[in-house]
Amino acid sequence: MTHLSELPTDRPAGCPFDPPAELGPIRERHPVVRLTYPDGHEGWLVTGYAQVRAVLADQRFSSRYELAHYPMPGLEGIEVPPATPGDLTGVDDPEHSRYRKLLTGRFTVRRMRQLTERVEQVTAEHLDAMARQGPVVDLVQAFAHPVPAVMICELLGVPYADRESFQGHAAAVSDVDAAPEERFAAYGKLQEYVARLVPAKRAEPTDDILSELTTSDLTDEELAGLATFLLGAGLDTTANMLALGTFALLQHPEQLAALRADPDLADKAVEELLRYLSITHTGVRAALEDVELDGQLIKAGESVTLSVQAGNRDPQRFADPDTLDLSRGGPGHLTFGHGIHQCLGQQLARVELRVALPALARRFPSLRLAVAPEDVRLRPGHQNIYGVQRLPVTWDQG
Repeated sequence: MTHLSELPTDRPAGCPFDPPAELGPIRERHPVVRLTYPDGHEGWLVTGYAQVRAVLADQRFSSRYELAHYPMPGLEGIEVPPATPGDLTGVDDPEHSRYRKLLTGRFTVRRMRQLTERVEQVTAEHLDAMARQGPVVDLVQAFAHPVPAVMICELLGVPYADRESFQGHAAAVSDVDAAPEERFAAYGKLQEYVARLVPAKRAEPTDDILSELTTSDLTDEELAGLATFLLGAGLDTTANMLALGTFALLQHPEQLAALRADPDLADKAVEELLRYLSITHTGVRAALEDVELDGQLIKAGESVTLSVQAGNRDPQRFADPDTLDLSRGGPGHLTFGHGIHQCLGQQLARVELRVALPALARRFPSLRLAVAPEDVRLRPGHQNIYGVQRLPVTWDQG
């Protein structure tokens, strides 16, 4: 049986949208293989679509941070603490269900679609600002980051006067160029701010999710943790999808032209970009008991690394999976996960992407890179969210 000494993380040269080249052959030989983790733990790597989906649906695999070993370099020797109160990602039931039930009704398809008009307004405002600033701008700073930032601020009820500093701290948390201590400091400032915001919402509720949740049985600590979790889940991921999605479309001009020409293509285009890019590319679970998966016995206590990016390129599930085809039918990708931990904010992300990407394409028909493709700054492959750090773009004026 194949036994990997490390997780492949380097993307192929000249192919910034593709998973590490080693993952495909590994998946074809066997979708469940042994993996040695950076801290020496002997666990597993799962690369097949059906097998990744099966683990995500199986509550015999835990999401608790403190039970898992992590496959990415740099965390060995670091004891990962349990999830803070309010963090849905790092807890199992019953804690997970308690938090999620309070939020599910606030992130329904209907409720998120009601936000479409506001997303359109925010998008148009930032496109106007780009036009005034251009024609050369960094799309990340001018568009991809601020659009979801404004929306998450409004959903959480961050007062307008605080938004600039709030968004600055949020951007610093996800800045991979910053030193770790700088990112931790920025995260601490976000936590401090949200901790002050919660009692203010209790005293004077406004029309936002955080105010609504003050009527629940959540403590102030849980409310602050939940708000910080929603910020992280709703900002960095969508911002990177907007930027990397634009980069991918610019590198596939026939697909960009199709999106520009047919507004009805937006839904399928977003699902295909989510599948093709798989920005939340790798997950980890820990077995709570012995589990047989695809003929392999995973023992209690062993960590299982889930390669979402390999699963989303599995030819057993998707025809011609390495081709970006915006007309590809239906969703089914694993980018939002599966099972009880499936992304709570996926409908909000879809609304933002369905509005912002076509609007950008229509507003700037001649949009193109202002640098060579190889000079676009990408996030390192071992970061837990893949994306673009800077994306200089230009267009013809007039």
